Amino acid sequence: MSNVLKTLLITFLAFICTDLYSQRTSHPSAHLDTAGIRTLRGVTIFTSVYKEVIPSQKLSGDNLKSLNSFSVADAIRYFAGVQVKDYGGIGGLKTVDIRSMGTNHMGVFYDGIQLGNAQNGQIDLGKFSMDNIESISIYNGQKSEIFQPARDYGSSGTIYLRSRKPVFDSTRTTNFKGVFKTGSFDLFNPSVLLEKKVTRNINYTISSELIKSSGRYPFRYRRVLPVTKEVAWDTTAIRHNGDITAVRVESGVYGNINRGIWNAKAYFYNSERGIPGAIINNEWMGAQRQWDRNFFLQGSLQKNVVRRYDVQLNAKYANDYMRFLNPGPKSMQIDNNFQQQEWFGSIANKYSVSKKIDVNLSTDFQYNTLTSNLKGFVFPKRFTSLIALASAAELGRLKMQASVLGTFVNERAANGNASAGDSIIAAPAKNEVTPAFFVSYKPFSKADFNIRAFYKNIFRMPTFNDLYYTDIGNASLKPEYTHQYNLGFVYRRSRTGKVLSEWQIQSDFYFNKVTNKIVAVPKGSGMYRWMMMNLGEVQIRGLDVVADLALTFPSGILWNIRTAYTYQQAQDFTPRGSDELKETTYGGQIPYIPWHSGSFISSVQYKSWRLNYSFIYIGERYDNSANLPVNYQQPWYTTDLSVSKRIRFKQYSFSISGEVNNILGQDYEVVINYPMPKRNYKIILSVEL
Repeated sequence: MSNVLKTLLITFLAFICTDLYSQRTSHPSAHLDTAGIRTLRGVTIFTSVYKEVIPSQKLSGDNLKSLNSFSVADAIRYFAGVQVKDYGGIGGLKTVDIRSMGTNHMGVFYDGIQLGNAQNGQIDLGKFSMDNIESISIYNGQKSEIFQPARDYGSSGTIYLRSRKPVFDSTRTTNFKGVFKTGSFDLFNPSVLLEKKVTRNINYTISSELIKSSGRYPFRYRRVLPVTKEVAWDTTAIRHNGDITAVRVESGVYGNINRGIWNAKAYFYNSERGIPGAIINNEWMGAQRQWDRNFFLQGSLQKNVVRRYDVQLNAKYANDYMRFLNPGPKSMQIDNNFQQQEWFGSIANKYSVSKKIDVNLSTDFQYNTLTSNLKGFVFPKRFTSLIALASAAELGRLKMQASVLGTFVNERAANGNASAGDSIIAAPAKNEVTPAFFVSYKPFSKADFNIRAFYKNIFRMPTFNDLYYTDIGNASLKPEYTHQYNLGFVYRRSRTGKVLSEWQIQSDFYFNKVTNKIVAVPKGSGMYRWMMMNLGEVQIRGLDVVADLALTFPSGILWNIRTAYTYQQAQDFTPRGSDELKETTYGGQIPYIPWHSGSFISSVQYKSWRLNYSFIYIGERYDNSANLPVNYQQPWYTTDLSVSKRIRFKQYSFSISGEVNNILGQDYEVVINYPMPKRNYKIILSVEL
């Protein structure tokens, strides 16, 4: 970071801290309203939180439900600047990347607390159903709310998932919702949700879901030789070994206390799935299997202690088990299991210096362990402490936020499965201090137009696999850094009584730089042994544009439209060993990042009917940093359509929906050699009482 930015950041934080002592006029802090629960009218537009300093995008309410999205990963595809890697089918792995910085730089938070994976850093968003999700928000940099755990400051981008919370009117103490989905791939997917008002200040909820599918779908596999242009393979077949059986159960308790709120949540997910694998040389009969068992228990308390001072406590325990089986002859069979545990605790302290200035100090502690039956595997243990100092100021038309995050990591590994015995490997301690600065300015008093900018420097720790995986791990790896620069604007206008009742446009230009990137390189003189090294560098230049329209017709028809477009030039500047290899890869577009991508969503609602149309386009890209014809991937797009009807009878509410996905039946691959389903269908029945 330049000296100018450092000076600005230090000056801003010093001003805030000085004001702590010079402030003489006291005022009540913004207390939480716990007197009752109010049911507000639903918003009918795909919204972005335009008043926040930090650029964000959000989908919630009926608009989120109207998407033809089976999982959270499906819904996230409609955000600008986001790339989702989908390995095909209902049970296929689905990971998300924002602005090309890498999956491990994306933090995923569920009900305010981060989902962790110290083993490989990837969160499979396909495990989270849409049936119990109330809203999805994406932030570049970090969330605008400074009253949060220190870990919330520690990612280049964040996804916040909010599950449904109980809301009751004055005449009800129980809510029930049952949903049944069926359709292509022999899908059988029932789910139930029960919400109970226990006392005036305590609500309880429990939800459960079963997913069962054969995962079988037709696909076309066609490969053309790059030099002769001859067709090597052109096969139509059925995707096998893509079945899944999964059970999800989660329960939550929500309570109000004097000047505060609290909640506790338990989550359990258990699945067995087939891994059809990549199709190589016209071979597609994979037989690999995977078992996953995920459990976590978390709680949060937020309270206004005294005037101008609020405290927030968070705690979590998570236990994740995964077994991978590659059947075959006994000498070649792979049957490995991994179990990781995480303990997390946090305390955040917010002090309101004045009506326009807040300061927050957060301290987090996190402990991660990983065990495995893998031969030669070490048992790593990582203790992480984080301290974040953040401040926010609203000075008329100018809003500013700044934060400094200190991260202190100590870890060790024991040779538990190695023949050397139980010797201890102590990795060097890693201590890092990283800053961020955000600003938003409203140049006109009447027009709802805001200019915003931010800079953030952050890093991600190497995963346990990067450091210790048998034969390829490197315990000397350094953190992988990102530097983010963003400049953008948002303009919104509402017109009461007009057909075009509301519209909004926002755009952001950004430059990201990833250094010390962790890559696999040949070990020694041979190409058959590899090791993880800090050699990579990626530079990303991009543009995001999002536009929303809401039209209200005198006939009662509501029409919402949302479009998103992204341009990215994400170049790989990683040094290469040979001049020939450097010439073909240096400066090339990184794998699977298209130059152009976008989406279009349209939703029309009339009385109890709703019609939804969605379109996603992914432009040309390469599956390797060597941007050669042999690695070229054609553009692909999908078109989805759904219609729903709601029926009310006494105190019951029924809904029936029909969905058609990939209407044109296009053959495409998000990841090379992993064909996606062609045209497929879904029928959804639900009842609420």
